[in-house]
Amino acid sequence: MGDPSPEINGVRSAFMSELLELKNHLRRKAYDARNAQPNKDEVSRLAMAKLVELPEYRDAQTVLWYLDCRSELRTRQALPAALAAGKRIVVPYCTTDENGDNRLALWLLESIDEMVVGKWNILEPPRDRWAEPAKSIAPEDLDFVMVPGVGFDRSGGRMGNGQGYYDRLLQSVRLNCSLVAPCYECQLMDEIAMGPHDVFMDKVVTEASVYQGKGRVYQGKGRG
Repeated sequence: MGDPSPEINGVRSAFMSELLELKNHLRRKAYDARNAQPNKDEVSRLAMAKLVELPEYRDAQTVLWYLDCRSELRTRQALPAALAAGKRIVVPYCTTDENGDNRLALWLLESIDEMVVGKWNILEPPRDRWAEPAKSIAPEDLDFVMVPGVGFDRSGGRMGNGQGYYDRLLQSVRLNCSLVAPCYECQLMDEIAMGPHDVFMDKVVTEASVYQGKGRVYQGKGRG
């Protein structure tokens, strides 16, 4: 088959422009709601207590654990217990690939004291240790990914910061790796506008409930 016609390309371009505009509107709304969330520490504790009791988490051996920053749901308060529980806890840090595109690299965490303040004031491993082979984890090794985001819906739709870090990472994890998003209930929207490369979560966990997401089965990717 040949290249798409100019008309088809025009429709695609218009669709993506409208999607981007809608996402930017929803992102601003979600940022405001997240920033205004009262009692963040207590609300986060309730959500994280639900998350660590999930069967998917309890069965996982290698867990990707995001380290909260700014107004994100607090995950660090539950980290000491996770480290003591015998799981392999992995944290992401921002870097670039050989083409200069944004990507997340993965670090095997043994103590929170290993971390330093890095890009965007997010905790990350010291740059002079990034090349340590014993600390590097491949996305394919992950059993469970804790996915941050700006906004979500109750079907597992996710909206990130717009940088594409997690979008790229989630394309590389195994199909039987659980994708679970902890967030405040106030971050939930009726429906997140999802593009062709966006990934639905398996579950969304808030202080109030656990929502069953569509996951990648819905997107025709199956589970292996």
